[in-house]
Amino acid sequence: MWIFLAMGLGVGLGYAFPEIAESLDSVKIFDVSLPIAVGLLVMMYPPLAKVRYDELGKLRGAKKMLSTSLVLNWAIGPVVMFSVAWLFFPNPEDSAFRNGLILVGLARCIAMVLVWNMLAKGDCEYCAVLVALNSVFQIVMYSILAYVFITVMTPVVSPSSQAIVVDITMAEIARNVLIFLGIPFAAGVATWFFLARRKGRVWFDAVFAPKISPLALIGLLFTIVVMFSLQGEKIVDQPFDVLRVALPLLVYFLLMFFLSFGLSFKLGFNYGQAATQSFTAASNNFELAIAVAVATFGIASTEAFTAVIGPLMEVPVLISLVSVSLWIKRRYYGPDGLPGKHRGCQQDERPDMRT
Repeated sequence: MWIFLAMGLGVGLGYAFPEIAESLDSVKIFDVSLPIAVGLLVMMYPPLAKVRYDELGKLRGAKKMLSTSLVLNWAIGPVVMFSVAWLFFPNPEDSAFRNGLILVGLARCIAMVLVWNMLAKGDCEYCAVLVALNSVFQIVMYSILAYVFITVMTPVVSPSSQAIVVDITMAEIARNVLIFLGIPFAAGVATWFFLARRKGRVWFDAVFAPKISPLALIGLLFTIVVMFSLQGEKIVDQPFDVLRVALPLLVYFLLMFFLSFGLSFKLGFNYGQAATQSFTAASNNFELAIAVAVATFGIASTEAFTAVIGPLMEVPVLISLVSVSLWIKRRYYGPDGLPGKHRGCQQDERPDMRT
């Protein structure tokens, strides 16, 4: 309910006060929107603070899981979005929508996935590793893949279409990743080092964690309000374009989520690992996609508009998939979290109100 209210508030503010978009975008730190940066930092701190950093060493032998994640995120994901974008926008006059979707598909999630994973009871330690891994690959691969899929592949798929050069450097992406991930990651590690290690994990989980947990929702809601207000006027004035962009995004999210869950089940990953794998593969770094679209095409461009529709769809779809993920856990995973054992025999995770 709160998320939908935040979406409505953001759109309403952007529509009632069109000048708010330029005002918010003008407040920057290192060319990054300061309001969005603040919201993301607040949102990402609680999940990263709750990571059991002393247990990350257990993932050293998880080569199969890590390699599967890399394939899903950096081979299958971009190709799926590229294919979906061309399927829904094959005409040259729709190239702006298509390019906006491709930019979204190339930006692998390093922020909101922490919230979805936490709600779905995924593996927080594994999620932290995947977020860090995607961050490194994002720095190295994003500009290269953007050039390949938009500049090189466009004339190949449609010779009549004009290729567009996406001018974004590795240094610019590294700066965004450092701000959006590096700061909350450092804060999470510091919290673990100075509090969890010194006062004990029991105190940390029972006393400190409940106090910081609401910050994740507060940061998420604030970020949603800011993001949606940036394009609120266009969202209201161009509902048909919103729908045109929403449909391929919906197809992409569902394809990536169920493909990842099915592959993880087939490979024998436990529920926590499978959920983390699936939400990581199905989510995207819209902050980066929006930043690239605005920097390359302008804040009023169709590409930027398309990128902003991303969170408009991701938020309700991924929230719904959290419930789907928990249903999959009860239906297809045993009490020990392993796939295929004692299917359908788990206790309902809802609290017993009789007590």
